[in-house]
Amino acid sequence: MSKNITLAFDVYGTLIDTNGVVYLLETMVGDKAKSFSQTWRDQQLEYSFRRAAMINYVSFATCTAQALDYTCTYYKANLTQEQKNELMAIYAVLPAFDEVKEALVLLKEKGYRLFAFSNGQKSAVDKLLDNAGIKELFLGIVSVDDIKTFKPSPGAYAHFLRASEAKGDEAWLISSNPFDVTGSISSGMKSAWIQRSSEAIFDPWEIKPTIKVSSLLELTQKI
Repeated sequence: MSKNITLAFDVYGTLIDTNGVVYLLETMVGDKAKSFSQTWRDQQLEYSFRRAAMINYVSFATCTAQALDYTCTYYKANLTQEQKNELMAIYAVLPAFDEVKEALVLLKEKGYRLFAFSNGQKSAVDKLLDNAGIKELFLGIVSVDDIKTFKPSPGAYAHFLRASEAKGDEAWLISSNPFDVTGSISSGMKSAWIQRSSEAIFDPWEIKPTIKVSSLLELTQKI
């Protein structure tokens, strides 16, 4: 049965630990590093949501760079352009979460069709997954950059289904981001929410994840 099921894995925050940037930030903003990183990430997503709603597309990398400028202003951090370039560059070499490779191998052995599905441009995601040592475990990378919008636009999930040649009722979105989970379910897919922190809150909407797990290894036992 699993050979017909397609799993779409969100990349940033689900497979790849975006907090990996904190170590570099500590050398630049000291004890503000963790909160700086979270604000940067939150603003990055906020800008992608706005761009999608406005139908005024720029690349996810541009959203990330503009969010970094905002965060520097917010924290009154006078970073040089060279420091900003360093922070942007580290997004290409962020590590995978510890259990990711083992879990992906198990899921592939079970016969699931694995795809990476991201707001990031395909070239950037390709480099990121390759650096993390997990690229070869995927059948392919699907990027919303192809259609110039961002998740959770319904068009993003429709694009994934077309690109992966999957059917909605045989496709799962795997994500740690609640907006991605609700977006995929609204578009006819099933979805697993990876609650990586006990402090993470799922939106109190009428739309709930198909399943909830704390890690990808737990997912291998429940899907």
